[in-house]
Amino acid sequence: MSPTTARPAVPGRPCSAAAALQVVGEKWALLAMREILYGNHRFDAIARNTGAPRDRLTARLRALEEAGVIERRAYSERPPRYEYHPTAAGRDLTEVLRALVRWGDTWVLDEPPVSFRHHDHHFDPVETCRTCGETVAEGTLSLTLNTPDWDHTGPVG
Repeated sequence: MSPTTARPAVPGRPCSAAAALQVVGEKWALLAMREILYGNHRFDAIARNTGAPRDRLTARLRALEEAGVIERRAYSERPPRYEYHPTAAGRDLTEVLRALVRWGDTWVLDEPPVSFRHHDHHFDPVETCRTCGETVAEGTLSLTLNTPDWDHTGPVG
């Protein structure tokens, strides 16, 4: 799906996070994306490294393809075999997955099973404002609601 394609309504507050979770919010979908973004493009490697049941993984890969998050590329005609590659939408999930890894490293696991390096040093990302260049600190963002009939506490009226 392209960003302009109408998506089914999500119950509750109108929210981009809820809409995104409709596409990638299932465990096997995110773990498949992790593997694809790590460079594992073939089904057997994705299945092995996620531990996903093959039928469930097949369904998730199909759904990610239909949503425009990944694309299949044939690498064998006989028998027909495909690799899975991220689209621009899929590559944009990199930051989401890194945030989940960072959160898991901090709050779930005693020792991080992977780490990221940037050139010759540990990668320690910060969020910055593209407009002013400032590092975004806790308490510096404000919420603007763009949906009628809702405020920060819920539905109005």
